[in-house]
Amino acid sequence: MNKSEAVSVKSTQMEGNKSLYIIKIGGNVIDNSENLYHFLKDFTALDGYKILVHGGGKVATQVAEDMGIEAKLVDGRRITDIETLRVVTMVYGGLINKNIVAQLQRFGTNAIGLTGADGNFIQAIKRPVKTIDYGFVGDIHEKSINPDNISRLMEAGFTPAFCALTHDGEGQLLNTNADTIASALAVSLSSLYDTTLIYCFEKKGVLQDIDDEDSLIREINPEHYEELKIKKIIHSGMLPKLDNAFTAIACGVKAVIIGKSDDLGNLKNNKPFGTRLSKNA
Repeated sequence: MNKSEAVSVKSTQMEGNKSLYIIKIGGNVIDNSENLYHFLKDFTALDGYKILVHGGGKVATQVAEDMGIEAKLVDGRRITDIETLRVVTMVYGGLINKNIVAQLQRFGTNAIGLTGADGNFIQAIKRPVKTIDYGFVGDIHEKSINPDNISRLMEAGFTPAFCALTHDGEGQLLNTNADTIASALAVSLSSLYDTTLIYCFEKKGVLQDIDDEDSLIREINPEHYEELKIKKIIHSGMLPKLDNAFTAIACGVKAVIIGKSDDLGNLKNNKPFGTRLSKNA
């Protein structure tokens, strides 16, 4: 096979839109060793290409307190001064990330733990100072993700596990929201893969009644979402999450699923899992 034939075959494979799951996990999974064990086992069982994205804010806060460094939060957002950046680099990129990678290797997933600086996979810009100086916090932009490099890594047989750290291209690491990283990865890679973005958190999904786990809304499309907002069924903290989800869908992501990590195995078994958001849910 000559070079042009090889390129043609690769293009044909890409046109086939192989499936890709991008799954973001939060503190409810990371902070509980039993939850993490079961989640990573279910993650390994999923077919197709996979990317894991994680944060670790609670662990970082605890480590910072142990070191005598006060955590500074404004509206739930961490102020990342130089001392805090050192802590989150150690915790996100080291302690949590490498523990996850080791567990995935245990289950047979050939994972590789990454920050955005590795392989120049994710660049960000330092958040501009307006009313608040967030310090070394990175904001994602439209050219942040390097999909070709990430694709080459997955095609080589590796499963990326990204922590919530990016870089600015000038040698500076930046603390970056894990939800935002997951969404940006999904949008960027949707041109190469049939991409589903999954947010795993402590609830079964989007609920009609936040206090009733049995009130799960299985499917939401844009029209239904507008109705739910008007009726105040969806409000407060869920609004930005779902707004971002539908933005990702409009940009090429096949679907976004919000569900409980304990139920991830349902995907493998073709059972209902969480709330599915799509153009035509």
